[in-house]
Amino acid sequence: MRCVLLLRGVNVGGAKRVPMIDLKRMLSGLGLSDVRTLLNSGNAVFTVPARTSLPKLTTTIEGAIEATFGFTSRSFVLSAAELGVVIAENAVVDRIDNPSRCLVAFLLPGEDGKRLLPLARQEWGREAFVVGSRACYLWCADGIATSALPDALGKALKLEVTTRNWATVLKLQALCESGQ
Repeated sequence: MRCVLLLRGVNVGGAKRVPMIDLKRMLSGLGLSDVRTLLNSGNAVFTVPARTSLPKLTTTIEGAIEATFGFTSRSFVLSAAELGVVIAENAVVDRIDNPSRCLVAFLLPGEDGKRLLPLARQEWGREAFVVGSRACYLWCADGIATSALPDALGKALKLEVTTRNWATVLKLQALCESGQ
């Protein structure tokens, strides 16, 4: 089974540095195969052995990050099928004229997004906030830096979310498909 790893808060500014070659080596050392990284922001795609428990794998990866790099980082592991659902549920896809202005905020397993419904019901003008089953979608029409959406999301979920722009999400999907 192909899976995606998204690390929260690595390689942002000068803190929590994770060289992608070291991440790849660490993941391979955990018995994961065909490990490929994307960009320099804690994204990886790999194949897991049959009958792997993704919650258990997530815990193992978080422990390995602490042991290898000396800090903690919330880890989000999704199967390629789960990533496909996240992509299919993007209800703002028809608005996307610039993929860097659409954020996909991945929720931890078990987070049903109910805490985010007030944000989804709020009027955001030209912007949009939509809640899906495993992610929420932020359309920042004038750019992420000027949008109030990322701050609102951060206040609602704190460390229980990690975001990627739409272009990165589609690249991760392509990496998943290239390894099948």
